[in-house]
Amino acid sequence: MIKALIIDDEPVAANVLRMMLERHIPEISDLRIATRSEEALALLQNFAPQLVFLDIVMPEDNGFQLLGKMQGYEFEVIFTTAYNEYAIQAIRFSALDYLLKPIDADELKEAIRRYKEKLLHKKQTAELINNLQQNLQSHQQSNFKLAIPGEEGAIFFSPAEIIRCEGDSNYTWFYLTNNRKHLSARTVKEYEEILTQHNFLRIHKSHLVNKSFIQSYLNEGAVLLSNKLRLPVSRQRKAAVKAALGA
Repeated sequence: MIKALIIDDEPVAANVLRMMLERHIPEISDLRIATRSEEALALLQNFAPQLVFLDIVMPEDNGFQLLGKMQGYEFEVIFTTAYNEYAIQAIRFSALDYLLKPIDADELKEAIRRYKEKLLHKKQTAELINNLQQNLQSHQQSNFKLAIPGEEGAIFFSPAEIIRCEGDSNYTWFYLTNNRKHLSARTVKEYEEILTQHNFLRIHKSHLVNKSFIQSYLNEGAVLLSNKLRLPVSRQRKAAVKAALGA
């Protein structure tokens, strides 16, 4: 069973989420609400929740500032927010989770499924939150570090270091500069959504490529990378790929 804490300065929003959790997430056995920063910090220490639903925009301390006041992270966090593209990109780059307000019941259930999966893989919340804070302080998305959690901790690298991503069922292989290779337990579609605005191009259901490493488009329906690797371009994507590359 799960001990959970909702931190939101809007009592109505907090109670709506509480009712949704009570209705849809029976695994949550003990649930508290905090609407002020001081109250939230006290509950984090004394109640010791396993899962925190944290609003980003609050008048006293925003969610990120509140995290910065904590000494350790013995819980997983799911951010709740109205649309804020920059903050959401920083959260996704750091392999952390979020829910958009108004919260949808199916999205809430999926977030809880991901939370339970994280527990199985023992992902490093402190490392991910520290990376999030660094991303937010960078002020430019081009300086974000992408987090890839693993059983022995997370690794972090910039999009410019990624040559390509290759989908393998529900996993993604990252091929990086200097002959590095890493596996992520997330789909290539998820990384397409994160990396498209960082100069990446989906050329095939299995291939997402950094355009900086594409040397040329080949007429037989493939791209040639700067390391001389050829990757296929799917028939459905040929026109879009050619247009993106100016071929």
